[in-house]
Amino acid sequence: MTDATYKLPPQTPFLRKIQNSLFSSPLNTLLSIATAVFFIFIIVKFVDWAFLSSIWHAEDEPLCKEAGGACWSVIDARHRIIFFGLFPYEEHWRSTVACAVMITTIVASCIPWFWSAAKLSTLWLLGFCTFYLLMHGGLFGLSVITPERWGGLALTIFIFAAVSIIGMPLSIVLALGRRSKLPVIARLFGLFIDFFRSLPLLTILFTAAVITPFVLPGWLQGDKLYRVIVGFAIFFACYQAENIRAGLQAIPSGQDEAGLTLGLKYMQRVTRIQLPQAFRNSLPSIVNQFVITFKETSIVTIVGFFEILASGSAAFGTGKWTVYYIEVYVFIATIYFIFVFSLSRYGAYLERKLRVGHG
Repeated sequence: MTDATYKLPPQTPFLRKIQNSLFSSPLNTLLSIATAVFFIFIIVKFVDWAFLSSIWHAEDEPLCKEAGGACWSVIDARHRIIFFGLFPYEEHWRSTVACAVMITTIVASCIPWFWSAAKLSTLWLLGFCTFYLLMHGGLFGLSVITPERWGGLALTIFIFAAVSIIGMPLSIVLALGRRSKLPVIARLFGLFIDFFRSLPLLTILFTAAVITPFVLPGWLQGDKLYRVIVGFAIFFACYQAENIRAGLQAIPSGQDEAGLTLGLKYMQRVTRIQLPQAFRNSLPSIVNQFVITFKETSIVTIVGFFEILASGSAAFGTGKWTVYYIEVYVFIATIYFIFVFSLSRYGAYLERKLRVGHG
C-alpha cells in the first residue's frame, strides 16, 4: 500500500473530545500524564492495602500486627454491632428482614408502574408499616423492642424513610401554601419555611430531643426518636418546599389558566397540571435533597441515637479493636456510598428519561 492511498482511521467524537480537553497543548499533556500517574499510584496502593495485604477473618486478628494491609477482621468480628446496634442478638433476623423490606420498597418506587400518587402512597405505607412492625413488635407473637434499643443501619434507614414519608407530603403543602393568592396565608407559610431554613439541623434536633418535653404535656411528648423524626421532617420539608416552588414558578401561567377555562377545580389543576411539571422541572434539586437527607441522618448520634456511625464507633471502641478504626470507617463510608451513589444515579436516569433541561 502506497503512502498516497493510506489513510488514518477517523477519530470518534469521544476520542476527539479527550484529545481536545487533555492533550491540546504540551502543558495540558504533561498535567494529564502526571495526574494519571498519581491516581494510578493511589489506586495501586489502595488495592494492595484493602485486598492483597489484608486480613479478613476474626480468628486471624493476631496476624494484623504483622500485616501491611487492612485488618478487616474487625468487620468480621463486630459487624453485628455496626448493622444492628443495641438490638437484641436473638432478634437480629427481624432487623435484617425489616431493612430488606424497606430497601425493596425504595427500589420498587423507582419502577415507572408505581409512579402515581395512589400507588406510591400505598407502597410506602405498606413497606414502612411492615418495617415498623418488625422492628417494634407487639403483634403476631413478636416481642416488643422499644426504639431506644434500635440502632445501626436499621435505625439509619428507619429515620430516612420516616423523614421522607412525613416530609414529602408536607413539602407539597408548604409549597402550595406559599404560592397562595391570599397574602396572609402566603406570608404565614413563607415565615414558617424561612424560620426553619434559617436554623441549623442540629439545633432543631436538639430542641426536639431535649427542650420539647419541658413545654409539651406528657401525653403529647411521645418517644424522643419520634420527636426527632418530626423535627427532621419539618426541616426536610421546608427545603424541599422551596425546590417544588421553584418548579411551580417555572410553569407558564397560561397552563393553569387553560385548566381553569376547561372547568378544572383547584385540586385537579394542582394534581394534573402543576405538580407533575413542578417535579419534572425541579427533579435534580429534589433528588439532591434526598441524598443530603440520607447523609444527615448521622447527625442524630449527637442527640443520643445509636445509628450506623455511632454503632461503628462502638465496634472499635473497646478491647483489641481500638486501633482498627480506619477499617470501620472505610466500611461505613462504603455503605453510605452505595446508598448515595444509587440515589444520584437514579436521579440522573430520571433526568435523561424525562429530558429535564431540554426543550
